[in-house]
Amino acid sequence: MTQEEIPKNKDSRRSFLKKFGLISAGFVAGSAAIFSAFNFEKGKEKSGKKTKLLTQDNKLVEVDTLSMEFIEKSPLDTNQEQGREGLKGKKWVMVVDLAKCKNARKCIAACQHAHHLQPYQYHMAVLQKTSPYNMPKPCQHCDNPPCVSVCPVDATFKRQDGPVLIDNERCIGCRFCMAACPYSARVFNWFEPKNAEADKNLAYNVELNVPQKKGTISKCLFSADRLREDKLPYCVSACPNGVYYFGDENEDAVTNGTTKETARLSELLKDNAGYQLMEELGTKPRVYYLPPKNRTMPFTPSVDEIESSTV
Repeated sequence: MTQEEIPKNKDSRRSFLKKFGLISAGFVAGSAAIFSAFNFEKGKEKSGKKTKLLTQDNKLVEVDTLSMEFIEKSPLDTNQEQGREGLKGKKWVMVVDLAKCKNARKCIAACQHAHHLQPYQYHMAVLQKTSPYNMPKPCQHCDNPPCVSVCPVDATFKRQDGPVLIDNERCIGCRFCMAACPYSARVFNWFEPKNAEADKNLAYNVELNVPQKKGTISKCLFSADRLREDKLPYCVSACPNGVYYFGDENEDAVTNGTTKETARLSELLKDNAGYQLMEELGTKPRVYYLPPKNRTMPFTPSVDEIESSTV
């Protein structure tokens, strides 16, 4: 960069910093301070010591340590703090009735649309068991989540109202959380996300994880943005077969997304022998399953199973 290209006043310098979006790796590692990458005052002494910084477009740069200066947190950081707090007095829980799932995949479509996912990216997978029956499997939103404990930059976190979320403004793409998750509930953005161009000027919403960002993790969020609006999650509302119940454990009440009928959570689980996935791991999932007894829907094999059976 030449001297002619360096901003001459505070306003132009602020615009320059905003354009390049440089942040300190120290902040990524948990520092409360945010640093600008350069000090443009003429004649500033240099220390000779270099600090690595990560830009918002994932480029690593080195600057002299004496060239860094503190700047105030942006309004975006304040908005993200609200997303980390959750809703007071709530403890969200999901119940999946395996007897009702016909693999309509409306839950998947609604989720992909809301979170701007590519067709091959799934926050909600529908497994086909050999019994046979269909088994929707979102993130389990564990109360003892191993993914949270291994994250080195506090990008994935557990809210007091139940959901486990991801802040892709912090995520460095190390994928430790993917390795730690026993439910294989996370996906990595290997390529440019869907709607990247259309979403580039949107303020990041940690409760929706939009805009998606290349090189970061994405997963089911219990539709935290919908919960803040007192609405059912996207997948729950979209299911045509009444597979999902969702509600507040503190109120011992869950609502079916199709019939809109409310049931007592404790009775629903007790009367139908409800269970959690891999309870023996001690992760304490917030997703319960009702066994596929007296199935109301015939089993529909996947396209892959149909093709393999004809070979």
